[in-house]
Amino acid sequence: MQMTPIIAVHMTAALGALVTGPVALWARRGLKQQPKLHRAFGYAWVTLMVVTAASAVFIRDFSLPNLAGYTPIHLLVPVTFAGLFGAFWSLARGNVARHRFIMQRLYFGACIVAGGFTLLPQRYLGQLVSGQWLGLA
Repeated sequence: MQMTPIIAVHMTAALGALVTGPVALWARRGLKQQPKLHRAFGYAWVTLMVVTAASAVFIRDFSLPNLAGYTPIHLLVPVTFAGLFGAFWSLARGNVARHRFIMQRLYFGACIVAGGFTLLPQRYLGQLVSGQWLGLA
């Protein structure tokens, strides 16, 4: 696999979500809450997650175990969209605790766990990070 524009968009959005997520999550915690910061970073994070999930649909890998080029990590696409919908549905219904629960789990699952899987040696980013792609390892 090689760097393509869609992979660049996907990686940029995913890394942006990885960085903005904690700000959105923790701006509402502690003694000094920052609702404007929470909302701004929350909307930025949601936008980045939509771009990440949507772009993932166009990234296919036929070298790993797959179904028509879609690997098991692609299951996170519908999970991400369902989670985002559920979080905003909960918020619209006034269930802030459920909104918080969904967003925290979505950040952990879609950013931390999925990000960890992308660092596996047979994945493109894993090879890039370990230097195999550059011929250093």
